[in-house]
Amino acid sequence: MFAYAAAEGVKLRIDGTEVQVRRPAAGRPGRRAFVSGKKKQNTIKATAVSDGAGRLLWLGAFRPGRMHDVTAVRTEGIEDLLRRHPDVQAEADSGYQGLARDFPAQVSAPPKKARKDAPPEEAARWEQRRHQQSSQRICIEHAIAEPKQWRSMQRWTGRRDYFEPTALAIAGLVSDRAAAR
Repeated sequence: MFAYAAAEGVKLRIDGTEVQVRRPAAGRPGRRAFVSGKKKQNTIKATAVSDGAGRLLWLGAFRPGRMHDVTAVRTEGIEDLLRRHPDVQAEADSGYQGLARDFPAQVSAPPKKARKDAPPEEAARWEQRRHQQSSQRICIEHAIAEPKQWRSMQRWTGRRDYFEPTALAIAGLVSDRAAAR
């Protein structure tokens, strides 16, 4: 995917999504790892990458819901791919500000929010920059929404062991359908 983006000059969009899963059995080690800090539910987190047209290019980095977005990307090796392909550009949401800090020429994340006591013109400038960056990365939200239209991706009721292959199959079908348009 990174070699393709480098060769074709495609700007990638990166974002994470969570799917609610059944609660692990009582007494099972690692039970708390699935509780998401954002959704306050048991979830599995996946990372998605799309292009500017909203086509899903990759779905992976499946991790328990407690793991932060940027940590999942780093453990999956995407940080190393950014180092190997310095000409690849990416847009990300605020969950990836650490990645944007480490790769300022490659990864763009929304600006940090203006302080409460900031002058109104600074707050307006922040809002304008945030809106501009948000409109550039909306296509990843649409790319994530397509697989989530499938019932099994809205709330996974099966065994967590089978979630990853099912999600990859659905992502493949969605990606093929988007390429055929």
